[in-house]
Amino acid sequence: MKRIALVAALAVISACSQSAEAPEAEATTETTAEAVPAEVMAADGGPAYGKFKITQADGTSFTDDVRPDGTYTSTAADGTVMQSGTWVQKPGEYCTTKDEEGAVEECYPEKIDDKGVWISSNTKTGETVMVERLPE
Repeated sequence: MKRIALVAALAVISACSQSAEAPEAEATTETTAEAVPAEVMAADGGPAYGKFKITQADGTSFTDDVRPDGTYTSTAADGTVMQSGTWVQKPGEYCTTKDEEGAVEECYPEKIDDKGVWISSNTKTGETVMVERLPE
């Protein structure tokens, strides 16, 4: 009888020890889920990557091919590659670093204006361009 009581007591202690560890595992899972950053979207609410028509104030345009791997290429209307580099979308701004020696990241604030047009500005020059997402 003493052996049965001893085995029962050990079973109770063992069960209590296991339940104390379970909340830690749940907390770790919740922490991991919260640590995943949300994708920053482009000003139009779509993904930051894709093909975009950029129209300058003088009416000339070029195409930006912004790839999911973090690279981009800007191509003139005649097919000439104007520049390439890496990009990152930050809240409210699109940032690029040209593939040139000594290049530094430049960021361009962007928004949808009062007329519903997606615009992006160069804070150094004050120039504003219109951005249009092209179908894939």
